[in-house]
Amino acid sequence: MTTTSARSSTRGFRRAEDCRLEDLERVLEDTTDLAGYPHAARIEQEVLVYEAASLRPLLADETEGDAVRAEIADALAEGPGIVVLAGAFEAGVVGRVTEAFERIIAQEKASGQMAGDHFASPGANDRMWNGLEKLAVADPEAFVAYYANDMVALASGAWLGPAYQVTSQVNVVNPGGKGQTVHRDYHLGFQSPEVTGRYPGRVHDVSPLLTLQGAVAHCDMPVESGPTLYLPHSQKYSRGYLAYWLPEFQDYFLSHHVQLPLTLGDAVFFNPALFHAAGSNHTADVRRMANLLQVSSAFGRAMETVDRDRVVRAVYPALLAACESGMGETDAAHVVAASAEGYAFPTNLDRDTPVDGMTPRSQADVVLDALAAGLTPERLAERLDAVAQAKLSH
Repeated sequence: MTTTSARSSTRGFRRAEDCRLEDLERVLEDTTDLAGYPHAARIEQEVLVYEAASLRPLLADETEGDAVRAEIADALAEGPGIVVLAGAFEAGVVGRVTEAFERIIAQEKASGQMAGDHFASPGANDRMWNGLEKLAVADPEAFVAYYANDMVALASGAWLGPAYQVTSQVNVVNPGGKGQTVHRDYHLGFQSPEVTGRYPGRVHDVSPLLTLQGAVAHCDMPVESGPTLYLPHSQKYSRGYLAYWLPEFQDYFLSHHVQLPLTLGDAVFFNPALFHAAGSNHTADVRRMANLLQVSSAFGRAMETVDRDRVVRAVYPALLAACESGMGETDAAHVVAASAEGYAFPTNLDRDTPVDGMTPRSQADVVLDALAAGLTPERLAERLDAVAQAKLSH
């Protein structure tokens, strides 16, 4: 029986020094029972595999569809944390989108643009940020055929409910290309361990509920080509956002992960708290392309529209004057938190690339730097213009 501390504790803050490998191992004693997932076709290495062709007729009936969605949500939360939807996309639809992606990647490389990867060495492979918008502009008909897909809607609705938002990042691991280090994903998975530790335990539990991670295979992916490595059930380890940075957990992942071959058109969806990493490509001729789908909850935003750029420009002269008159750094930071955008996302990762960490500089970071340096409102305005420009999608 897994202890409560190993799974979840919402009280207080979680610390890296409290991460114990034996707690993760107790969580991983869980196994996947096919009897609990009657719509799944089979289990492979603890991963539930569904046949899209078998699910599609069920979705026409509301009751049956709700049962499938509830089952997938349970698999992502309480089960292995990952499902494969085999045959989710038609090969012809994927092929046309692949051609569009290849053209866009070639154009970006020709222009000298190199997209980085948060969890792998830059330049070794090919990465395309904001694939959704770029595909829509490059080939609208291909976009329509691709995103009409019912399996994407099934998984997204099961985990997030309606009004979700889809983004896409294309990842190509070239022959000989190295994979990623183990990690969790957005939101807390994109923060440094120092920042992650400042969020209370209940936020660690909420973070994976705001996002669904997915990947569509744009080619056949034998194991030697490096399809994603997973650690089933690891999403249930409560300190995982701090633990995956630690060497002993990284070593454990390398020796205990599972890896499933995929066929062109297969889709994988997983809890963003699942320990995972793209694999290394050991083939000589397979450019392993996946379209990484990151689907966000409708609830990840404020109720009101606030022009924070306008607010910052309006209050900065008064705030600067207050600081010069003796306001302390802590009080000034409170004002910045109420006025400026403190989160670096969403952003354009082609332009707004993280320099010395996991995330780019936020508007609040820029304002705090300006206060520390005593910059004039005019100088701050120039920096705010640059921040705003970097975040535009085109």
